[in-house]
Amino acid sequence: MFTGIIETIGRVEEIVTSGTNKTFWISSPLSHELKVDQSISHNGVCLTVEALQNSRHQVTAIAETLQKSNIGHWQKGDLVNLERCMIMNGRLDGHIVQGHVDTTATCIERKELDGSWEFRFRFPDQFTTLVIEKGSISLNGISLTIFNVSANEFTVAIIPYTFEHTNIQNILPGTTVNLEFDMVGKYVNRFLQRD
Repeated sequence: MFTGIIETIGRVEEIVTSGTNKTFWISSPLSHELKVDQSISHNGVCLTVEALQNSRHQVTAIAETLQKSNIGHWQKGDLVNLERCMIMNGRLDGHIVQGHVDTTATCIERKELDGSWEFRFRFPDQFTTLVIEKGSISLNGISLTIFNVSANEFTVAIIPYTFEHTNIQNILPGTTVNLEFDMVGKYVNRFLQRD
């Protein structure tokens, strides 16, 4: 479980494809603090640390993860948002994030305002019941509040700190991002759809 408060940015250093899997070596300021078997959020995707080497760690994404997230599009040099799992006796600064990406969305607009930024995203129609005005969403692992919700689009506002300390700074129109919808909303939606 995570909070959506990004700790640091990592960089994709190496990519190895093996069958339907992709293995990544990620360098980051916190890689040397990790341990094998630890769960780390990478752009909102919970992946298990498999190996450590200097200031790098290795993770593997299987076919299901590659299909549901933007990880399959990662290239060497890409920046990745990283967060270690939450500590249960600490503050929950964001919202409860499982690290189980539901789908991807596409950036359709980026506006630089006077001291902040707004990004608009379009997502698949089948998820419209999970998006509400002023609701929480995990976008590339970042806990954000959404607004200006339409059927299959929403906007997020980004403060300077988040812009400078996450990979949202690299998102442009056409960029694909990972989405995880609010877990409570998913349970309520499932309950309401019972026969």
